[in-house]
Amino acid sequence: MTDERHPEKPLIMLVGMGDLSSRVLTMLLNDPATSRIVVAGRDVEALRRRANLARFTAANLGTHGSVDAVHLDLHDVDATAETIARVRPDIVFMGASLQSWRIITQLPPAVFAELDQAQFGPWLPMHLTLNHLLMRAVRDSGVRPVVVNAAFPDAVGPVLDAVGLAPTIGVGNVANIIPALTYGFAHELDVDPAAVRLRLVAQHYFSHYVPRAGDAGNGAYHLDVEVDGAPPSREVPHEAVFRQLDGRLKRLGGVDGQLLTASSAVRVLTGIATDSGVHAHAPAPGGLPGGYPVRVGRTGGELDLGDLPRDEAVRINERCQAADGIEHIDADGTVTFTEPEMAIMRRLLGYECKTMKLADSAAHADELAAKYRAFAESHA
Repeated sequence: MTDERHPEKPLIMLVGMGDLSSRVLTMLLNDPATSRIVVAGRDVEALRRRANLARFTAANLGTHGSVDAVHLDLHDVDATAETIARVRPDIVFMGASLQSWRIITQLPPAVFAELDQAQFGPWLPMHLTLNHLLMRAVRDSGVRPVVVNAAFPDAVGPVLDAVGLAPTIGVGNVANIIPALTYGFAHELDVDPAAVRLRLVAQHYFSHYVPRAGDAGNGAYHLDVEVDGAPPSREVPHEAVFRQLDGRLKRLGGVDGQLLTASSAVRVLTGIATDSGVHAHAPAPGGLPGGYPVRVGRTGGELDLGDLPRDEAVRINERCQAADGIEHIDADGTVTFTEPEMAIMRRLLGYECKTMKLADSAAHADELAAKYRAFAESHA
């Protein structure tokens, strides 16, 4: 994963430079192993200024990386493929989306709470559409980078896997809850958090719901706990730990919480860049639904399930996916959404989509964006 000019480190391309990618960029540049970067998006001058800010910050801390900026418009698949072919990145980080998950948090609190009951599944077109365009461009480029996706990978991965275009691995979601759970079990067992190792199989719903409610809600999951490589001295009820996430271990969320997602992304990106084999948690390794414990190396994430059979892990995440508003994903990538969650979207936004074919994702994204804008304006 190197070239003759820079045999010591891979080239990482960051696609999209919103809040998450900006944080990822700053972290990557502070590590010599990941400090050879290209940022890609539509406004090259804004990208360059953001890149320079991160580069100069890293220099203050003692790391002198390289950052280039290139134009990239994902809606132009041919031009994107040509850019990827010219730049030849070893790793691509996908941080672009048509609408950030946090947009609805800007609604008045009571309105947000009502719309949030629709869960994340109905918003899939906003995250799937650009990923589909990117992966078509990667295929057409003739380059075979490792692609790391940050936009709803739990569902985007399996949909695109149905047509052979899944990103290599995702980031965030299942990984974001691991640190708090680790501290929670350490507290209950009175041990050093560094001695605790978790293996969690869970979909986005679980990692979103538990820190906000202090329980698992309707989410199916599987969780194993080890202390210094062995079962703990006593069994700890999961509920006792989950309650801490809405109590003594409650953290900032929203835009501030992006820092945690960025750190989970950098753990994966660094594991790939250095072929470290680091233990991590990640969504959609190899296009699987939901999130899993993995060992991260040069080619992505290898499942690290312990005694849990792979098929059972997948079934758990498919069940949890239904709690997030996605009833099932067919073999051709067609998505069927759950009625209770879609009913909320229909009542509040006037938007309805029972089933969605991959080819129709962009049209559904346009409709959903327009109806959400009108809804938000009515509550401004």
